[in-house]
Amino acid sequence: MISFTVYGNPVAQGRPKFSSHGGFTRAYDPKNSKDYKDYVRLAAAEHAPAALLEGPLGMVLTVYRSTPKSFSQKKSAQAEAGHIVPITKPDVDNYLKGVKDALKGVIWKDDSQVVEVFARKRYSARPRIEVKIKELSQL
Repeated sequence: MISFTVYGNPVAQGRPKFSSHGGFTRAYDPKNSKDYKDYVRLAAAEHAPAALLEGPLGMVLTVYRSTPKSFSQKKSAQAEAGHIVPITKPDVDNYLKGVKDALKGVIWKDDSQVVEVFARKRYSARPRIEVKIKELSQL
């Protein structure tokens, strides 16, 4: 199992931007998404296997967003304990997309290898993303 943490405020995958040059339209990542993917790649590189993983993979992603400053001490404690969870945008799958894209060529050959996912959002005083990747045996 490969397990690592990316510290700092999590950034969800943004909608692609489009530009037209010479009659051709091209899509590209917004700057925030691109920079965060680079940061995730850097954090994951320390835990990269000797050879890229092949075959089916399972992934657990836990996104810890900053606890809002508007929360009272009591509400902050409940959020830290997991009794209050973020139900606001961005969606948890947008965080997942960005992390999966970032790990291509670092941990695995292609993110289509990820066939099982468990993703969740939580609050924390220490914002971060925790990633766990497990090779699944062929049935």
